[in-house]
Amino acid sequence: MRLLGKTLVVTGVSSGIGADVARLASFHGAKVIGIDRNEPSLTLDGFIQLDLTDIHAIDKAVTSLPVGIDGLCNIAGVPGTASIELVSRVNYLGLRHLSQSILPKMNDGAAIVNVSSILGRDWPERLEAHKALASQATFQDGVNWLEAHPVPQETCYQYFKEALIVWSTEKAFAWFRDHGVRLNCVAPGPVFTPILGDFVSMLGEERVQEDAARMKRPAYSDEVAEVIAFLCSDAARWVCGANIPVDGGLESTYL
Repeated sequence: MRLLGKTLVVTGVSSGIGADVARLASFHGAKVIGIDRNEPSLTLDGFIQLDLTDIHAIDKAVTSLPVGIDGLCNIAGVPGTASIELVSRVNYLGLRHLSQSILPKMNDGAAIVNVSSILGRDWPERLEAHKALASQATFQDGVNWLEAHPVPQETCYQYFKEALIVWSTEKAFAWFRDHGVRLNCVAPGPVFTPILGDFVSMLGEERVQEDAARMKRPAYSDEVAEVIAFLCSDAARWVCGANIPVDGGLESTYL
């Protein structure tokens, strides 16, 4: 894995997968700038405290970032037990705005890795709606579209992970062609992170038990971090537009 000398920006850096990506990237010689609403408890080369629901704060944060970024790891997220507004802004609209704003500061050959989810696997069922949302050019346009097309609370997490996969896939080739930036997703199943309990509440005991029978165990966050770091490395220089399951084979059991 070749990360030596690269500059990576990692959101959600203060815990879970984000913290493990930062540690791994640093170990492999990368300079890591962390972004989170909470202070980190690990050594970084830079840190920006940021609320991804606030478009003005995102713009200010991007202004403070250096030119010559080699990777953006969009790992910050909230569970579906949060309000629909918070889920939509953190897991989709804020992520999208941050990525679009950082793009001009990225090097040719850079990578953006978005954390989707196995729960986004049903995106084809709502493809036209997701494409319509993806076509909204700005953060506020997206807010307006969602006000006109409300998303149910009980499926909001899945909905915005589906939307993220569709948006990432739509943008992947154009961003690679025009900017030399690769855009990929990593789709974890259940992961031992601080919000695992929220997913149990969100999905319900019956669904959790069904999934538990299909897998050996939830992932450890470092097992997901390895794949994210790989996608930021030169070893993945021809991987673009992918949504890679990192779920111990869970998705394969739904056939």
